[in-house]
Amino acid sequence: MSTFDHFEAPAAVQLKDVRFHRDAYDFVLDALHGVISGLSERRHISGQELAEGVRGLAMERFGPMARTVLGHWGIHSTGDLGEMVFDLVEMGILVKHTGDRPEDFVDVFDFEEVFDHDYPWTVYPWRVATVCPWTVVTTAD
Repeated sequence: MSTFDHFEAPAAVQLKDVRFHRDAYDFVLDALHGVISGLSERRHISGQELAEGVRGLAMERFGPMARTVLGHWGIHSTGDLGEMVFDLVEMGILVKHTGDRPEDFVDVFDFEEVFDHDYPWTVYPWRVATVCPWTVVTTAD
């Protein structure tokens, strides 16, 4: 069991590695909790699974601003997530498996690609007023 409280831990970690915002550590822990709670049985979480969990939670919470928010916190790549996780391991907040390495998080996905280019935009039909302002025509592509 950790000697740190969930809210105290990120502040302690940030003192060690000032590249990442305190909220970023809370966010990674929230993503980890989400991945674990989605499992049918308790088991080890891989770096790729956690990175995908962070991606999903960022898109859910921040939508098209996900990359901007993560960048503001100092997270610009999945490799940064690995560094954060191993900061949490060093502090005794998380426990690593024997074969776990920070490199497990490197290049899981490209931030620009998933948060910008492949963002799942929803296109809704929009309404345009015609000659009479009370007559509306729906147009769809």
